[in-house]
Amino acid sequence: MANAELMSAIRSRLRAAADPVRGAGAQAYLKSEMPSLGVRVPEVRRIVKTAAKELPPGSLQDLQCTVLELWRGANWREERYAAIDLTGLRQAAGELSMLPLYEEIIRSGAWWDLVDGVSHRLCGLLQTHREDMSPVLRRWSTDADFWIRRAAITSQLGAKSATDPGLLAAVIEPNLADPEFFIRKAIGWALRDYAATDPDWVRDFAARHGEALSPLARREALRKLR
Repeated sequence: MANAELMSAIRSRLRAAADPVRGAGAQAYLKSEMPSLGVRVPEVRRIVKTAAKELPPGSLQDLQCTVLELWRGANWREERYAAIDLTGLRQAAGELSMLPLYEEIIRSGAWWDLVDGVSHRLCGLLQTHREDMSPVLRRWSTDADFWIRRAAITSQLGAKSATDPGLLAAVIEPNLADPEFFIRKAIGWALRDYAATDPDWVRDFAARHGEALSPLARREALRKLR
């Protein structure tokens, strides 16, 4: 069962913190049909953290139901941010049963701010369940939905020395020819992030793939390398 009190607290506190002028600007910037309350992301996180401490979900299933109901019933973009923030509660850490929920967020969110909001959750699941997650991400890398493919590409952001370079290459390579900006940007971002850990691997990857690597992805990947 969804935690109705928690959802109500989050929604009312978000509305109390609304800034209509900033909200109009945020909606225009995001090119979103869903309106924004104009609540800054750190404030959304503070509201969720405080509300969840006061009114904690009773179980992982309760948390999952609450996240989905808040996500699906959202009238404001910040309510969707709040739903994503709830997935960061300790009950959900390392739980493979969260994966279908993350997939729904990616497919129905279908925009960079929402899709990227769960990339680090995927990274956490990969570190905990590598044998289960690696084939999922490889499959996602060829999905018809480019947002699912972007999520596969960015799924190791922040992993540093725990990055699986073979998996990183495997999810990037099927997407090298994709002209979609958000895919090319994701490729560059993922490579640049790993370059801080293994710059030689990234240089070699860029060299081996030559012109197949788009100028945007190459520029992003090598931006901090000499």
